[in-house]
Amino acid sequence: MSRLVRWIPVLAVGVGVALLPVPDGVARSSWNLLAVFLATIVGLVACPLPGGAIVLLGVIASALVGGLKPEQALAGYADPIVWLVLSAFLIARGMIKTGLGRRIALLFIRAIGHRTIGLAYALVGADALLGGVIPSNGARSGGVIFPIARTVAEAYDSRPGPTADRLGAFLMLILYQCDVVVCAIFITGQASNTLIAKTSATVAGIAAPTLDYPLWLLGGIVPGLLSLLVLPPIVMRLMRPSVRHTPEARAWAGRELEEMGRMGRAEWLMLLAFITMAALWLTTGWHGINYAIVALCGVALLIVTGVLTWEDMTSERSAWDVFAWYGGLVGLAVALAGTRLPEQFAALAGSWGAGWSWGVVLLLLLLVYYYSHYAFASITAHSSAMLAPFLGVALVAGAPAGLAVAAFAYGSNLMASVTHYGTTPGPIYFGAGYVGQGRWWRIGGMLSVLHLFLWGTLGALWWKVLGWW
Repeated sequence: MSRLVRWIPVLAVGVGVALLPVPDGVARSSWNLLAVFLATIVGLVACPLPGGAIVLLGVIASALVGGLKPEQALAGYADPIVWLVLSAFLIARGMIKTGLGRRIALLFIRAIGHRTIGLAYALVGADALLGGVIPSNGARSGGVIFPIARTVAEAYDSRPGPTADRLGAFLMLILYQCDVVVCAIFITGQASNTLIAKTSATVAGIAAPTLDYPLWLLGGIVPGLLSLLVLPPIVMRLMRPSVRHTPEARAWAGRELEEMGRMGRAEWLMLLAFITMAALWLTTGWHGINYAIVALCGVALLIVTGVLTWEDMTSERSAWDVFAWYGGLVGLAVALAGTRLPEQFAALAGSWGAGWSWGVVLLLLLLVYYYSHYAFASITAHSSAMLAPFLGVALVAGAPAGLAVAAFAYGSNLMASVTHYGTTPGPIYFGAGYVGQGRWWRIGGMLSVLHLFLWGTLGALWWKVLGWW
């Protein structure tokens, strides 16, 4: 599809909404702001330009036609959450540069990788450990986990084609499905979780718990660990890899660790930063230091000690790209929340669910939200477009705020399980060529039901125990 064709739905939505009659009680500038926001979301899906460029155009348009003052239009870039995400991407650069992330994965394999199922648990465990501090699931997968998994698969003569089912197909699919769960367990699991938490807090207000780092982890740890425990044997039964014992993987990991040698100064400093930040994030309620300041202190430590250079920081393109679109989206969402439009939408939605029990409404909304991810290639674009209105409808229908927020927040990650493009690691693992699209979608569809069942039953019970509803 040419770039010109991709612009058509963006302009159609933006201009079309702007030309609609303005509802009573809504200012023209607020309605134009809605048109800008919706066009920006469509642009993130259609991708006539990179995401950062699309959002930047939306920010500019919000100042030109959306009635925002320059300081309001640019306010998203001052939000601490945006700086937290930027810092965490830079920390991920340090994790990969020093080799600490690779060492962690190799240690897991050497410890429990003598069987295929153990190898899967080892790589998933490494991903989960790194997910506690690295918010880029693409960096974790593409920079650490995938290269190791592919090397091990090829060591057992498993390559795309006739030998894919020896080992490689199983590893690629299970690592992607478990990464989706890791994304749900940690607020740092993937880049847009902080935006999801902020949107949920804006819609639900004080009626629901604020999903900060420790509370998000607390809510996700029980259903998440169960999911990570049961997924490998289930996927192994579905994929039936012919290689069931992998002693060579342990031996290979041992040789790689010997070649890496003892941890050097840079790795020790990276480990110190890793542990310190995770500890401070988990104990924010005690010391009161903002999450973003903790992350920036970690970056400062890496810069001062020479683990990262200024060139490392400025050349980390993915970090600055996320900063561009993420800060812009935060600003647009906050500005839109300040208009009367959300209240009017909630009132309209209330009439739609009249007479239905809140349980039925919440379930139907969640299923539509979850499986509409087939139409999205980004958790960010999907949650930005649909989370606020769907959560708002559920609350108006009477669903307990804590339950609704948790269901949509964690579901925003789990829904990526359905396709090979659901979130960034999808194209990485699928692109290796071990699993065809039909097979990937078929198994992804089955596992999506499993995700919904586990988190909808055990998760809901756990959130009840926590007093969220």
